[in-house]
Amino acid sequence: MVNENLIVTATTANSWIHPEVKNWASTTDALIKDAVRCAEAGAAVVHVHLPAGEEAETVHRIREQCDVIIQAGMSSYPIEQRTAMFDARPDMLSVILNHHDEHFTGLSVNQLHPIEELEQYCRLCRKYGILPEWEVWHTGSYWNLRYLAEKALTKPPHYLTLFFGWPGGTWSPPTSDEYLHRVNYMPSHCVFSVSVMGKEQAAIISLAIKSGGNVRVGTEDNPFIRPGTPAKDNAEIVRKTIRLGRRLGREVADPSEARRITGMKKR
Repeated sequence: MVNENLIVTATTANSWIHPEVKNWASTTDALIKDAVRCAEAGAAVVHVHLPAGEEAETVHRIREQCDVIIQAGMSSYPIEQRTAMFDARPDMLSVILNHHDEHFTGLSVNQLHPIEELEQYCRLCRKYGILPEWEVWHTGSYWNLRYLAEKALTKPPHYLTLFFGWPGGTWSPPTSDEYLHRVNYMPSHCVFSVSVMGKEQAAIISLAIKSGGNVRVGTEDNPFIRPGTPAKDNAEIVRKTIRLGRRLGREVADPSEARRITGMKKR
């Protein structure tokens, strides 16, 4: 895996812990422009919170302008509230493998995602030709993934995002030993990325790059380009991440290569 090129995911959403920064898109037009600029900067994947009522149009307009992999976020929603996301047919859909328990500035999120819902996600993703992006917040997530795989509801390679430092009851420390622990217990046939909320991001994504993982960066995770300095936009964060990857010996994967690495069918 270390020999594979680096998949960079750019998340275009607002910062949940730094709402005062406001360097993210606040309209659909701005969101689409941000996603395209991230693709032009070198991101293979854009993590997008599709605007309600404009899900299909947003996916279509991004695809008109670039070949970036579109990953639809907001896994905190119950599956019943994501029908329009399925209908929009993004390339990936974020699905958390455990419950949500998050505490942000002025907002708390508590949402159960039972195994029956995860089974339904598998069936719907297969029906719509969407690759699940499995969100892993602790090792219990792996038990659920193995359960789904053993029932042949999801097939390898499994694409994971490992979360660190997100505040709330599913928090895990953004440290190297926690990262290595999560990687050591990972099921076989997985491709993974890391999401780190907060100032520890640089250390953990560097470790992931060096050890064959992939990275997720952007305003939702950490809106700063350096401590205390907000990024101009997400494209600036993507370019900085790609420079870091190259210094650590990893070239960047384009969307076509990222599709091959993740086992995604070409649209």
